[in-house]
This record gives sequence, structure tokens and C-alpha cells, in this order.
Amino acid sequence: MNHSILLPSEWHPQSAIQLTWPHFDTDWGYMLEEVTACFVNIATEILKRQKLIVVCNSADAVKFELKESEKYFENLQLIELPTNDTWARDHSVISVIKNGRKCIYDFTFNGWGLKFASNYDNQINRGLYSNSIFNSDVEYENRKDFVLEGGGIESDGKGTLLTTSECLLSPNRNSYLSKDGVEDYLKEIFGLDRVLWLDHGYLAGDDTDSHIDTLARFCDEHTITYVKCEDKEDEHYEALAKMEAQLKTFVDYKGNPYDLIPLPMAKAVYDEDNERLPATYANFLIMNDAVLLPIYNNKEKDEEAVRQLAKAFPTREIVVIDCSSLIKQHGSLHCVTMQYPENFIR
Repeated sequence: MNHSILLPSEWHPQSAIQLTWPHFDTDWGYMLEEVTACFVNIATEILKRQKLIVVCNSADAVKFELKESEKYFENLQLIELPTNDTWARDHSVISVIKNGRKCIYDFTFNGWGLKFASNYDNQINRGLYSNSIFNSDVEYENRKDFVLEGGGIESDGKGTLLTTSECLLSPNRNSYLSKDGVEDYLKEIFGLDRVLWLDHGYLAGDDTDSHIDTLARFCDEHTITYVKCEDKEDEHYEALAKMEAQLKTFVDYKGNPYDLIPLPMAKAVYDEDNERLPATYANFLIMNDAVLLPIYNNKEKDEEAVRQLAKAFPTREIVVIDCSSLIKQHGSLHCVTMQYPENFIR
């Protein structure tokens, strides 16, 4: 491991959270009012607690939509840039600390393996850097030779990366590299000791090729929450059981088995074409003093998810947000947010 490089964990102290706001020309156009209400709920909970950066095509429109939270506008920074869509987790920079210096890596975002247009989203990070949202001592590093989405990786902040082989080894991302080549690259740029590859687990309706943030999450250096399916009739049962078995073989950076906390499999949700949507409680956002948890209008499962997540975050408030609208475009709460470590944002 290159111990001069740190890939901060999500619970590392934060300076801000980013959202990329929906507009009529995104895939949300047909249900814009419904999904905007969800974004307003997410933005409001963030603004109450810490800084929020919103990338949007109309700052005035976002201010109007957030008018009920006007008293928190000192925490709000609006940047107008062209966007294809709203998945900030995947088109945003990855923040690192190199030799004590703050640095942002700008990887290529190619629409999850060339599935969707990403020509504007792939330029957002340069736009944000040009707009000087970062502190003057934050360095920009072009990493466009590598395709990587933030939802595809989890860091424990101690030199361990958790990811899925399905995503990082998909042919439309970095096919010029072998698994060893991908791992060596990640170790080099993120200063890692090791990469834990999950080889099982998926969600029906997921466009990301099994992003780790839909399946299993670090909550601290010793704890992983993960989606557990107990219904043997559910199509996910076998794959998620194999994922659980593999998680039980992993050890933390000190060599001890992880404390594993299962999250319930969300009740099946279907779209108008009877296609199952990727509802998952693993897609939560860790903030400085709270955790934002997506819920899906099922009282029993939602309450169980809150109870389980509270075990992992006993000192943080668990704040629930109905994300039933977000899963209609095959993502959820963590997918639309990106955190920046302390002292990165002006």
C-alpha cells in the first residue's frame, strides 16, 4: 500500500454533499413533479445539517422548489451546468488525500458501460472545478483513462476497498485490463492494501451491473451491512445467499471477521410494464451526524431496515426518505448524492 494516499470512508468528516437536479430533458421528464418532490425532501434533510451543492440547469427553479427551506440557504450552493441525468454518485469526482494534499480524481463516466448518454454528465466535474467550488488548495487530477463510478466502490478508510467483480470487470468499462490489472490500478491510485471482490449478488432492474452500494456497505472499519433475502421463492434468494456466504469469509484490516448486519430485502416493487425495480435499503447516505435511509412504502420492511441500520450507526440519527420515485429510474438515495471530505469545499 502507498500509505501516502488516503481514500476517505463515507463517515470521514464531510464539508458538503452534492445533488444533480432533475429537469425536463433528463429521463425524469415524464414524472418530473413526482421525482422533484423526492429531491426536495433529500435536499431539505441535507440543508438542515450541512452544506449542499446542487448542479442544475436553472438556479432560480431550484430556489423556488426549495423555498420552504429558505432559512437554510446559507448552506446552499447552486451551480448551473448542462446535465444528462441526476446520478451524482456516479458522475462526480472521487476525493482523495495524497501526501496530506487534497485531490479530486475525475474518472470517465460512460453511462454505466455505454448504456445511456453521458456526454454532459462526464463534463460536470471540470465545470465544478472551473466554478471554484473547491478550496484553492484542492488539486484536480484527470483520470479519464479509467471508467469508474462512485457507486461501484466502498472504502473503509484503512486501505480496504469493497467492490463487485460484475461491475468493475464489465466489458464496456475497462476491458483493456485484466482483473489483476484493475486491482493493481486501484491499489496504486487509492493507496490500498487490498481489494475485496464480491462475486455474487444482484438486484433485478439494476442498470449498474451490481454496484456495491446497492448490495453491501461499510458502516465503519469493522462493520458491513448487506441485503439479505429470506424468501426462498424470491429470484434474488440464491445469489444473495452466496453473497452473504462470501462476506462471512472476509476479514477486516486487522484480520478479524466483519460484524455483519443484514438489511431486509425490500418488498418487490414493479413498474407499469411489470418489470421489477431495484429497491434496496443498502443505498443509504452517511452524513456527519445522520444517515439518510431510503424507504419504499412498506411499513414492516421499512421499520425493520431502520432498526437494523440503527445497530450500525448508534450515534447518528436515522432519517427516512421515501424513494419510491427514484427506483422508477433504477437508482435510489445514495445514487443521487456524493459527499466531499472536510476542507474540500469553499
